[in-house]
Amino acid sequence: MRKKTLLSWSSGKDSAWALHVLRQQSEYEVVGLFTTVNAVFNRVAMHATQMSLLQQQAAAAGLPVHVIRIPHPCSDADYANAMWEFVDKVKMQGIECMAFGDLFLEDVRRYREESLCHIGIEPVFPLWGIPTDVLADQMLAAGVKAYVCCVDPRQAPSGLAGCEWNRQAIEQLPPEADPCGERGEFHTIVVDGPFFNYPISVQVGIVVERDEFVFADIVPVYE
Repeated sequence: MRKKTLLSWSSGKDSAWALHVLRQQSEYEVVGLFTTVNAVFNRVAMHATQMSLLQQQAAAAGLPVHVIRIPHPCSDADYANAMWEFVDKVKMQGIECMAFGDLFLEDVRRYREESLCHIGIEPVFPLWGIPTDVLADQMLAAGVKAYVCCVDPRQAPSGLAGCEWNRQAIEQLPPEADPCGERGEFHTIVVDGPFFNYPISVQVGIVVERDEFVFADIVPVYE
């Protein structure tokens, strides 16, 4: 019996690739996605993905998406309370595992493990330990298409905001930056890849600087 699993969905490339990897494994059955949304701006937290685009991603993946609304500003306690309310609910609905696209940050993994294990939900990390340069090559070779939606200009060139995440973009990063942005150098919004049944049409909207980050609005195009 495959374990019923929810996947943490950031709307970016790593969570999408985690979905692709999980679907190739016999142990887990991904039955849905979940994501946190800023209740004031009505966008995915940190990535600033529009709700309409989030819904398009879920439809392309063929999965329902569970939206966890968090306040703005959001304290650690506020975030934890919103998450645990959600976790308690899905546990009662038969969810056995929660999967994450984390790559190598030990403290993040430890937090997830400590938070979930004591209530009987198994945390799953399908991408853990894959060298991120190898991972980037795998995703790009498989046709993953994503746009840089947020840049931390203290760690990466601000001009990457709104650019497609590809080998040319990776080459613009400083040597100490992670090619997948795992340390928060940048965030992406994914629009195509083997995890989707069809590509999503988008265009790059305005680019703004807010709260020490540079955001590019990735806007869905309705054909």
